[in-house]
Amino acid sequence: MPELPEVEVVRRGLASWVRGRTITGVEVVDPRSVRRHAAGPEDLKGNLEGAVVADVVRRGKFLWLPLLESRSSSTVPSPAGAADDVVPSFALMAHLGMSGQLLMEDSALPDEKHLKVRFTLSPALDASGAAMPDELRFVDQRIFGGVFLTDLVPTPDGAPGGLSETALPLVAQEAAHIARDPLDPAFSFDEFYRRLRARRTGIKRALLDQGLISGVGNIYADESLWAARMHFARPTDTMRRADALRLVEAARDVMTRALAAGGTSFDSLYVNVNGASGYFSRSLNAYGREGLPCPRCEELGLHTLIRRDSFMNRSSYSCPVCQPRPRNGRW
Repeated sequence: MPELPEVEVVRRGLASWVRGRTITGVEVVDPRSVRRHAAGPEDLKGNLEGAVVADVVRRGKFLWLPLLESRSSSTVPSPAGAADDVVPSFALMAHLGMSGQLLMEDSALPDEKHLKVRFTLSPALDASGAAMPDELRFVDQRIFGGVFLTDLVPTPDGAPGGLSETALPLVAQEAAHIARDPLDPAFSFDEFYRRLRARRTGIKRALLDQGLISGVGNIYADESLWAARMHFARPTDTMRRADALRLVEAARDVMTRALAAGGTSFDSLYVNVNGASGYFSRSLNAYGREGLPCPRCEELGLHTLIRRDSFMNRSSYSCPVCQPRPRNGRW
């Protein structure tokens, strides 16, 4: 599954190509990829054609494109800076699943083998005056992902719904239940710590709870815990404030470095989320490294091997020296 840094790479790539452009045509090549839109492919097409893409927004692993329509048909307040006659009230949600990709292509180029949905965009020029690609294509080999329409609702705290260029105080309805992620400027450590201490579970289970902190998947949980020198079974109700802050800062640092690596390893027109970023192949310290030396211990002249433990039908990777198992651990 793509994790937060990979989805953020997608968001940044799309934002530079689709913001401000009108969706002039929609072709559903495979109806299975719009199955989450209960009203069907024709309704999806009818609602999208003529809509203007206002932005590309991400919260956690959720990604959506707010769409502009007239205020007369909108039920949400106008965000600051929005034009008087238009306001986003609904959005195109993209669920990437295991293999979903959003690609910008010229219509003259052949279709991808696993093309599922094609969105034709109004003409636009880039900064150099060259014509931008005129199609946004949703490609998905395994068909676990899909696209659908969703309503936008005001955020309870009035802060932006997620990371975006325009910082609209609106969130996609399907993403309203999840917490903010470590890279979100509106993330509240105090709220996170208060809710964390109220739990009676292991710290990794808490990190994977999208209602507590979003965007942290199995890979980045292991990497963050390794960076914070913390075992995955550490009880949350024993976490001191300084410990929790160290862990959040570790998660933020790990994801920022992963994002930098992913952002430089993808072509700007081929927004890829298949796990092939340079970060996965070069910079992991714990995840997937069972039986390999712990990089931190190795620097100290120790030959400590990363171990793997079964965890929630998956695996957890940690260093037995840097991350000693607590006696009262909770799995």
